[in-house]
Amino acid sequence: MRQHSVHLFVFDSMADWEPALAIAAINNPQFQQTPGRFRVVTVGLTRDPVTTMGGIRILPDVTLAELSPVASAMLILPGGESWEAGVNQTAVEVARAFISTGVPVAAICAATVALARAGLLDNRRHTGNDRESLAVSGYAGRALYTDTPAVIDKHVITASGLAPVDFAREIIRTLNLYNNEALEAWYALFKRGDAARFYDLARSAA
Repeated sequence: MRQHSVHLFVFDSMADWEPALAIAAINNPQFQQTPGRFRVVTVGLTRDPVTTMGGIRILPDVTLAELSPVASAMLILPGGESWEAGVNQTAVEVARAFISTGVPVAAICAATVALARAGLLDNRRHTGNDRESLAVSGYAGRALYTDTPAVIDKHVITASGLAPVDFAREIIRTLNLYNNEALEAWYALFKRGDAARFYDLARSAA
């Protein structure tokens, strides 16, 4: 079986909790329709270590310059203070290349503002932390803003920084990682604290 890479952009100040549930689901074979089909590969501006907002040091596996959409199943862009400083512009251009070739990009929190500023949300439904935070980018897509935790349209997932569970659900759905029953059981557990269906699945898989 060919293993597909899901690339997680990592950088200084990255909000490490925002992609955590998604990458845990990708790396954990439990409940997956095709266990081991995907692996998470970290990608940085350079190969130098980065320190997340939570103080975790990460050594990127590859650099953005080495990354090609044809070698990836998805690019995940977490939030973090570096977006506001414009440090991650290279990642925005890589995201543009992914989107133009039909490879999904998933952005949350401040990363959605960077995509808006680059015009990548002008022609697709999207969300973010709130309508006003995206409007300050001066983008042309305000009419397509959707006041929901997470949205996917035309290969782009966007989410509020307050919605890491919904963000992960759209990533899982897009990768077809779980079947519908497993996905809804997973969502009920992490979104509502309802473990009944999740434990039923675990028992039936044992």
